[in-house]
Amino acid sequence: MTMTQLPAAKSPAQIRELRARHPEMRERDFARIHAISEAELVAAQVGTTAIRLRPDVDTLLNGLQACGEVMALTRNESAVHEKIGPVEKVVIGARASMVLGEQIDLRVFPSRWAFGFAVEKAGEAGAVRRSLQFFDPQGMAIHKVHARPDTNTDAWNELIDKLRHAEQDDAISLAAPQTPEPKGESGSLAELRERWSAMTDTHQFFGLLQALNLPRLDAIEMVGEDYAFQLDHAAVASMFDASVAAELPIMAFVGNPGCIQIHSGPVKTIKTMGPWLNVMDDTFHLHLRLDQIASVWAVRKPTSDGHVSSVEVYDADRELIIQFFGKRQEGHDERAGWRAIVEALPLFDQSNAA
Repeated sequence: MTMTQLPAAKSPAQIRELRARHPEMRERDFARIHAISEAELVAAQVGTTAIRLRPDVDTLLNGLQACGEVMALTRNESAVHEKIGPVEKVVIGARASMVLGEQIDLRVFPSRWAFGFAVEKAGEAGAVRRSLQFFDPQGMAIHKVHARPDTNTDAWNELIDKLRHAEQDDAISLAAPQTPEPKGESGSLAELRERWSAMTDTHQFFGLLQALNLPRLDAIEMVGEDYAFQLDHAAVASMFDASVAAELPIMAFVGNPGCIQIHSGPVKTIKTMGPWLNVMDDTFHLHLRLDQIASVWAVRKPTSDGHVSSVEVYDADRELIIQFFGKRQEGHDERAGWRAIVEALPLFDQSNAA
């Protein structure tokens, strides 16, 4: 990948002036409408409502363990995943770090973390809303942590002090979008099916894609209906309805290049508002843009415990929006109830495709 620095689209002063005219607009919407990144919007407030932080994943995750209950938020263009609970069981790795708590479950890839900020805003009835926000080199949000009423404020402030950046400028330099390196020849269908059938763990799938030089959705489309079959867009809502009715614990993965966030457990309260499908449970909130779904797939991956079924949702750019599994334990076959739900989901009707 190659990256070059981009000139700022608007000065911090211009951003602040525009923001003052539209203070209630959501940050992501404001940034899109005014052709800036969300990171530039937050950076423009450094010195007033924001403090620039070092994007130090190790210090962040270790420090959050003393903060008690927080809300962790990871999103991409089409899905927002929110989990409420303590940050527990932190595992620091050279290329990836993890949080393995019962509520907050993360896979973090530090190489994509470029900018960080501590933000304070006035909330309702004089309350202060506090958050830690982190962005990639292009200024896209990677991960945010929001303080809760029960958050340990002393530990929170101590963490901010540890992460405080030496430079407190209100402007940042963004990198141009990554340009993919030219790909070589991709593996054949025969090679794909041979490697796919030989998997003994779902985590081997990424290595399979790398070995065969295949994008994820390309492999799913190629492999054959015994391993992957396309579903109707309505399958997502059907999957939620069936899981709620069966009180079946599921796993929901939402990610971006810098972070993947996972929910494991039952879902109870599903509400659709406009294009959004929303899960509104006590410790798990999910917001999914149904109108941005381009394709939905049921995927079977072999493991040493029998095949594992997932439902994978893709956007128009062929990027993975969200992925669902039935919750299971290593060493056990997947739940029969989850497999039955996946097998019964409505299939894509090719004859009705535009």
